[in-house]
Amino acid sequence: MNNDSKEIDLKDLFSLFISKLWIIILAVIIGGAGAFCYSKFVLPLKYSSHISMYVQSYTSFNENPDLNYNNINNSKQLINTYMEVLKDDAVMNAVGDKLSASFDENILSESLSVVNGKITPSSIRECMVISSVTDTSALNLVTTTKNAELSAAICNIVAKVAPSYLDEAVGVGQINTIDTAKVYNTPVSPNVKKNTAIGGLAAAFLVMVILFLIDFFDNTIKESGWLGSRFKKAIIGEILEFGTDRKKNAENDSKYVKLTDKDVPFAVVESYKSIRTNISFALSPFEKKIFTVSSTNPGDGKSTTSANIAIALSQGGNKVLLIDADLRKCVQHKIFGLKNKKGLSTAISRMADLDECISKDVMDNLDVMTAGPIPPNPSELLASESMTSILEKLSERYATIIIDTPPVNVVTDSMELAKNVSGIIMVVRYGVTTTDDIDAAMKKIEFSQMNMLGFIMNDIKSKHGGKYYSKYKYKYYKYKKGYGYGYGYGYGTAHEENEDDSSDTDEKKDTAPKKESSSSSGKSDTASKKENSSPSDKKKSSGSHHHSGKSSHSHKRKKGGK
Repeated sequence: MNNDSKEIDLKDLFSLFISKLWIIILAVIIGGAGAFCYSKFVLPLKYSSHISMYVQSYTSFNENPDLNYNNINNSKQLINTYMEVLKDDAVMNAVGDKLSASFDENILSESLSVVNGKITPSSIRECMVISSVTDTSALNLVTTTKNAELSAAICNIVAKVAPSYLDEAVGVGQINTIDTAKVYNTPVSPNVKKNTAIGGLAAAFLVMVILFLIDFFDNTIKESGWLGSRFKKAIIGEILEFGTDRKKNAENDSKYVKLTDKDVPFAVVESYKSIRTNISFALSPFEKKIFTVSSTNPGDGKSTTSANIAIALSQGGNKVLLIDADLRKCVQHKIFGLKNKKGLSTAISRMADLDECISKDVMDNLDVMTAGPIPPNPSELLASESMTSILEKLSERYATIIIDTPPVNVVTDSMELAKNVSGIIMVVRYGVTTTDDIDAAMKKIEFSQMNMLGFIMNDIKSKHGGKYYSKYKYKYYKYKKGYGYGYGYGYGTAHEENEDDSSDTDEKKDTAPKKESSSSSGKSDTASKKENSSPSDKKKSSGSHHHSGKSSHSHKRKKGGK
């Protein structure tokens, strides 16, 4: 559903119910089991009996068909009148008196209401159902109580007392019965199977309504496309839920997962590669390759995202520096297992040399500046001229600088760096960050005139994404080719990875002859003859006479190189 206009999409609604299918199934089981137990062990057994009564006028049948037809019509017209008379209190009182004379009061009180030793007319009416049979002059009386004999007795007593009251009240026609009501010892209620099915369906419907209402009033961000169009900003990337066991062993008690960890899913690795490409496009118009990473509130994963972005950028071959500017709650030293005695705070306050505050070669092409000791004035330090001077010096040494800053809606530290950076990337956590949070953050970013580079949707919970990337990983290792799928992030596709993969393949081809030259001379000569002969043969067989000169020249160049 659309977070803004709340338009209901049947496809999204169906997807919602499918994703919560286990809850619906559980509700069906619990609802059905509850209805079964209630019907089986709580509801009392009820027994039913019935009798049919026939209404006819006083005019007897004769040989004239028209007169007989009129008699039947008159009988049908009397049915509705008779039905009302049979429900009258006078008839019910007469029935009650006869029942009191025939049954014990304890038996009567189980099914009927007995007040001062007298059965109330309303309780008898509640046990009775009088209906007319379609296109006939017959009445059908059905009685249901907790006692089979009592149900049959009520039917028979009503059939006996009815004629006198009908004759007195209406004075036209008569009512007759052919047979008496019988005692049926098979209970008609409760219907355990029917009640169980109804209970299960009712529980499922109730749960589906609750799920719909929760989703309808849920203002958390769950659609990256809506997020980009709502705030007119690019989606830098989408990161699936890591799905790793974050409970490390006793030696490493970190809950943070790095991109280089062995158990990181392939889908997450590919997401960060795409983010690397999109960030490169986003920073291309700016001279300063410095940007901050923040979030709206704590717990959105901006520190872990910052660290992994830095790792992904360093894997691209450029020199990268990661600065932990979250001086109040720093975590980068925990993620990378570094000491935090010296860092950004000591560098800004000039308590230590700048180079001493940087951990060099934490990974290939990656340096990290931790936050350092917690200062009493973090915002003032980040807004100082000393911070500006430090970033200017560092920008000459590093191709890209990433600054991990505190949440925007908590403190203003991120805004203090607006003049020193090219922009800010906001990390949004799937199903946690709300539209109100982003609205508040965007107002602060716009007020500080900070360039908004885009959003990163973090911790996306998708069952289908894992299957897609698992299949994609199989194809990647099978063919060893570049991949160019697009996420629609607004900054292009992963063309950079294609070039990296193709260069890796070329390097493997160039190094293969060197490995062969280090082996025995006999094998080297044999291998070189095979390599020199087979490409030449292929080119001669596939090329025309006009290209024979080029093939020969290429062959000589290969041979001379070896």
